[in-house]
Amino acid sequence: MSALPLLDRHLDHAVPASRAQRTWTSSDGPLPSIYLSHGAPPLLEDGAWMRQLSDWSLGLPKPTAILIVSAHWESAPLSVSGTAAGTPLVYDFGGFAPHFYRLQYATPDASALAKRVAGLMPDTEPVHEHRHRGLDHGAWVPLMVMYPLGDVPVLQLSLPTHDPDRLLDLGRRLRPLREEGVLVIGSGFMTHGLPFLTREHWMGGGAPPGWSADFDAWAGEALARGDVDTLARFATEAPGMPFAHPTVEHYTPLFVTLGAADRPDAPATTVIDGYFMGLAKRSIQAA
Repeated sequence: MSALPLLDRHLDHAVPASRAQRTWTSSDGPLPSIYLSHGAPPLLEDGAWMRQLSDWSLGLPKPTAILIVSAHWESAPLSVSGTAAGTPLVYDFGGFAPHFYRLQYATPDASALAKRVAGLMPDTEPVHEHRHRGLDHGAWVPLMVMYPLGDVPVLQLSLPTHDPDRLLDLGRRLRPLREEGVLVIGSGFMTHGLPFLTREHWMGGGAPPGWSADFDAWAGEALARGDVDTLARFATEAPGMPFAHPTVEHYTPLFVTLGAADRPDAPATTVIDGYFMGLAKRSIQAA
């Protein structure tokens, strides 16, 4: 018996569905850009959340490639992960059961996407490839649920700053990729106040903390209005701060997602909401 029976059960359904999924063609038009709350290894023990992510991915054409900016790789100058097929994963978490450190998610060569990304950047911003850096858990945990066959090239792009304007501009530069069937993803968590969770939350019970619910409601309303300016003033204006984000790397990938949209100030669609151990898992897509 597997140590992850809910993941096994998910894969029993998700793998055949992914095999049958139609791959993007130019007649589909641009893919959306998305921001997802990526969870941690326990996501792979949450059947409902896995179904939500799987249904989301299956509702879109299968991308030709995936470019993902994760909260767990803050690095400037701008960098990309290793592009070789089957680049090893990064197990950048601690305190979990041993079976999580044995999970694999081998993906195809992503060198063509890396060259394309580098070509979209200005000459003043060269892109460095970390050849031996694999995908961190902000990338591989949700993607092995959404694209379980590992048949889509995946490239991780570092998060070079937390300045919303600069990240919006980075997303704008990545926008043409959507017209080529590339799924551009900002991966974080809509609230991430881990130090302020109680034992009850860690055990998976109880209502979300007020700071988490208040921040999530504020962000959800601003996203529904397309109010990028308000979202950018989160540090000083959002309720629940700084508890919702004592550090901001799980929130700021949102601005890459919005920048990659055709209109960053257009209303975004919430695809997943609710809470996981008291943290808001709101995830959105922008056209």
